[in-house]
Amino acid sequence: MIKQVLEEKIKEYSITSVIDQENVLQELVQQYVLASLSRAGFFSNGQAVFHGGTCLRLVYGMNRFSEDLDFFLKRPDPDFQWQRYLDPIIQDGAGEGFHFNVLDKSRGEAAVKKTFLRTDSIGRVLLLDLPFDRDTRKLIKVKLEIDTNPPGGSSYETRYVTFPVTAAITTQTLESGFGMKLSAMLARRYAKGRDWYDFIWYTNKKIVPDLDLLRNALDQHGPWAGQKLDIDPDWVLESLKRRITEIDWDTARQDVQRFLPLREQETLKLWKREFFLHYLGILAQYLVA
Repeated sequence: MIKQVLEEKIKEYSITSVIDQENVLQELVQQYVLASLSRAGFFSNGQAVFHGGTCLRLVYGMNRFSEDLDFFLKRPDPDFQWQRYLDPIIQDGAGEGFHFNVLDKSRGEAAVKKTFLRTDSIGRVLLLDLPFDRDTRKLIKVKLEIDTNPPGGSSYETRYVTFPVTAAITTQTLESGFGMKLSAMLARRYAKGRDWYDFIWYTNKKIVPDLDLLRNALDQHGPWAGQKLDIDPDWVLESLKRRITEIDWDTARQDVQRFLPLREQETLKLWKREFFLHYLGILAQYLVA
């Protein structure tokens, strides 16, 4: 039964390359893990919030694939442990043909708790009919990461995923997500192309970023930590303009390329300073208004 369900789901994707196929398989496992977390009370009892690139992809329809399942807690909790929620995932997975092993990367005092779920079940237990041949020894890895001490002020909402079952999850709103994305774009010491792909996505949707959350995030981490910046639209636009002129767009392009369907990779040829200054102008039109 599960074999048929997965094969039917795979047909919904337009897989045109081995990389596409691997992204799709990872995404299907991500969805199983997400539904299992919901059943385990992660969003109700644990008060966790789903955010980041995979959230934008699975919940809000963004077109790029994403590696990680990213979460934060509504209220800080330095004693949070993943194990409470991993055991139900492992049990649920075994019932569906996914046999997971866990690699816990959480560090004692770190606010961000990381763990990995790995499975070689596709090709060994689940013998799927796939568009491209696949090495059966290859692992699918799902990284789970939760911030136990996030910046304050985020807003969130209840949304629903429908695969493999309908499940309620708590997600960060797009306005708060854009605020957090801007903090990452401005504070990172390197250019992450996926950030800038998301920037285009938010801007095309004319999402107004939460500047209060941006202020809180920059005050907590990065080069402006503890400076209590007075952040307004002009500060945001000027800071982004400066960042755009500094970035090596060839490197940024390489970061995001493997996460895009083949048909969309052609657009990466446009990734230059002038292209992002154009989108900055679009942001300015509705941010300053």
